[in-house]
Amino acid sequence: MMKSKAKYQLLFLSACFLFQLSCNKTDPEIPSAEDDIVLVIPEGFPPPVYDFQFNPLTREGFELGRKLFYDPILSKDNSISCASCHQQFAAFSHLEHPLSHGIYGLLGTRNTPGMFNLIWQQDLMWDGGVHNLEIQPLAPITNPVEMDETLAGVLAKLNAHPVYPGLFEDAFGNDSITSQYFFKAMAQFTGMLISARSKFDLYEQGKASFTTAEKNGLQLFRQKCEGCHQEPLFTDFSYRNNGIDSMFADSGRAKITFVPDDLGKFKVPSLRNIELTFPYMHDGRYEKLDDVISHYRNGIKYAANLDTLLLQSIPMTDEEQSDIIAFLKTLSDHNFTSDTRFGKPAP
Repeated sequence: MMKSKAKYQLLFLSACFLFQLSCNKTDPEIPSAEDDIVLVIPEGFPPPVYDFQFNPLTREGFELGRKLFYDPILSKDNSISCASCHQQFAAFSHLEHPLSHGIYGLLGTRNTPGMFNLIWQQDLMWDGGVHNLEIQPLAPITNPVEMDETLAGVLAKLNAHPVYPGLFEDAFGNDSITSQYFFKAMAQFTGMLISARSKFDLYEQGKASFTTAEKNGLQLFRQKCEGCHQEPLFTDFSYRNNGIDSMFADSGRAKITFVPDDLGKFKVPSLRNIELTFPYMHDGRYEKLDDVISHYRNGIKYAANLDTLLLQSIPMTDEEQSDIIAFLKTLSDHNFTSDTRFGKPAP
């Protein structure tokens, strides 16, 4: 009798476990690693800038791009991969590093931004120096303090590799690895790094509730911050001088445009996953969100091209600052940072 009772208890627990697994796997909000690679535009998002029509998504192309992203073969001495500075758990930023760390232990000059929702960006990088998602990898690959490699060097290593020619043939029908195939594979992976499943997104869909502080923070954010950080991407992709310096050690956007008024201007970053991507600003000077908000309250430095929205500091109380930060933390997308589709592939 006891054995029979224990048997039924085991069956009941197994059924509950399988039911839970089934619910998790079929939840349309959380694609699993077994799902097809299909572009789904999140509710409320605008049409993307990058068009996959000219680079059709396939499982083979995506997985090839993922393998390349995590492979240090792209650097001159095979020591630095894209993932070295773009860590998934930090929303593909470089956690706790003010400046990017590259080859030979060298430091870059700018903070590594989070890497997500790239297909909505007309231009990439802090200064907008890259105009197409497909060629973005060329910048870090050829930078002497990041990967210090040449495109020709990368292609030579990949073509001589025992595995990569077969993977490129599976993805593109040709085992001769060209720059076009290389860039398209990378774009299939990086273009699918879409973050839109935060607590805020669920709240907007009526699937989650906010605390009083989070609700207050959302209203304050819309009053005080949304001039630059526009929903749903939480950036307008403009270039602005946000008053962190009166003299510019980094010329910013002017390095690309050669326009004097662009000195010290940098792209407005997305605030999605902001809790996970510290330190902050283009040079990583602020470690905490409190430091960032305090800058806009009482730390703005005047320059001739200071953004007009910041000619006066943004007024708020300590409690309002705390509420805004409570809201900003609802933009953390832990589904994105734990999505196995984007993690390091098996060897």
